[in-house]
Amino acid sequence: MKILVVDDEKLLVKGIKFNLENDGYEVDAAYDGEAAVELARTGRYDLIILDLMMPKLDGLSACMQIREFSNVPVIMLTAKSEDTDKLLGFEYGADDYVTKPFNVLELKARVRALLRRSGAGEGAKASSKLVRGHITIDAERRSAEANSRQVELTVKEFDLIELLMRNPGKVFSRENLLDTVWGYDYQGDIRTVDVHIRRLREKLERNPAEPEYIITKWGVGYYFADDRNSAE
Repeated sequence: MKILVVDDEKLLVKGIKFNLENDGYEVDAAYDGEAAVELARTGRYDLIILDLMMPKLDGLSACMQIREFSNVPVIMLTAKSEDTDKLLGFEYGADDYVTKPFNVLELKARVRALLRRSGAGEGAKASSKLVRGHITIDAERRSAEANSRQVELTVKEFDLIELLMRNPGKVFSRENLLDTVWGYDYQGDIRTVDVHIRRLREKLERNPAEPEYIITKWGVGYYFADDRNSAE
């Protein structure tokens, strides 16, 4: 599936693109409203993520122009949270709204939900459940099992283990995890990542002191291993 991400904040676009591509989407980027309309006209997209405030052509106007020739699902990004702004966006043709600052995993959940509703993401249903060894998570139900028993996870614990399990073998630094799971605006202690990793090991690993799956890459960060013989 192909997604267009449009925002004049290039660092934000880079982060969104990175996370969506990790989930298997093909992603194009644009940085102003005029480019968004042109790409939407010439490209075949399953979904567009469109910022409200942009140069050359604002998001509302771009959305309105796109609606003249396409019914592609549109998620609006905005720093404004007033209901009137959201209602105006829906009137211009937006399908969903995400208010900045936002958690990238929340955005990805909105993407999956909107693709399912539009019919473009039917294949995503099969990938909502992830099974790695004795650990199973269901992204649709936000539930987790370890050794065939239900495990209660907090919101952040679930977001963290979902990210790691969707990218087995990929090492994430603490900074990467903070940006993705806690959000780009998070100002707390970086050690919160270590605390959540410890809690996940206690809940999911057979022996938290010798984890099989939630592995530390010393001096770098953490990753999820399929190899049951993996060790710290």
